[in-house]
Amino acid sequence: MDAASKKRLYFISSIYWFLLLYVIAVLVWWFIALEIQNRKMTSYKLNELKLDDPGYQARYDQINEEKRRKTASYIGEGITFLGLTLVGAFFVYRTFRRQLNFQQQQQNFMMTVTHELKTPIAVAKLNLETLQKHSLEESKRQKVLQMTVTEVNRLNTLVNNILVSAQLEAGRHRVSDEELDFSDLVKTSFSDFQQRFPDRTWELDVEAEIDLKGDPLLLQILVNNLLENAMKYSPKDKRIFCKLHQHGKQVILEVIDEGPGIPDAEKKKVFEKFYRIGNENTRTAKGTGLGLYLCHKIAKDHHGNIRLTDNTPTGCTFSVSFNK
Repeated sequence: MDAASKKRLYFISSIYWFLLLYVIAVLVWWFIALEIQNRKMTSYKLNELKLDDPGYQARYDQINEEKRRKTASYIGEGITFLGLTLVGAFFVYRTFRRQLNFQQQQQNFMMTVTHELKTPIAVAKLNLETLQKHSLEESKRQKVLQMTVTEVNRLNTLVNNILVSAQLEAGRHRVSDEELDFSDLVKTSFSDFQQRFPDRTWELDVEAEIDLKGDPLLLQILVNNLLENAMKYSPKDKRIFCKLHQHGKQVILEVIDEGPGIPDAEKKKVFEKFYRIGNENTRTAKGTGLGLYLCHKIAKDHHGNIRLTDNTPTGCTFSVSFNK
């Protein structure tokens, strides 16, 4: 958060707390004023009594009882108003903080996505210019082409995530309900990652002919994002394991990595839109904060559930379960 944003946050927070304290002070003053008035009225009524009046004691008790009832009424009303004020203040403050965090995440997203878009374009352009201007050996030429394809695929994944996310949010993408071979879809996505990143250690365990009803494009994005997330946050010498199996009427997809893992406090937050673990200024891993959000959204739209657990001894296990 920059200095201007911090200054603005401090200014708004100061106004908020000032108004809250002012409202509480008004309620306290209101109670004190009414109680003083109540005591004065009680004193005035008591002074009007005559000691030789046969009904003196009954009238005395009645006046004091009336005073106690009014005091109790003032306390009850004051506590009710104070409680409602504090509850309202809590929800206003929480909404304000959420909106501020969301706005900050959007700003970080814009900065990140600008960099993420420019980098693969710049690398692909440089590689193509190199091929155009220089006559390279076949091995070097193939290496440059492979690098270009990798960056273009990365750019394609990024654009797909942004477009699909916007379409799902706006309700413009109608989730289809096609009968598809989910085993084949997972194998195809996994094979694509193996070819694009041959230096990584990949392991696959897929039961054959597992059918599922769903949207092929969205399910492919789901699998790709989970595999890319595992690859992004785990060391290059560690394995990435993908497993698909059927348990009863449930189809379960698991993507397991051996990275540093995710703290318990962050486990639910990783599925929020634009959320990324760590500090935006020091983070080294690439990403936009849309991948896992889309996974959660796609799983939900397919009446499925995604959860994150720890892998043993290190790493994460992302498990997506679908009801057949």
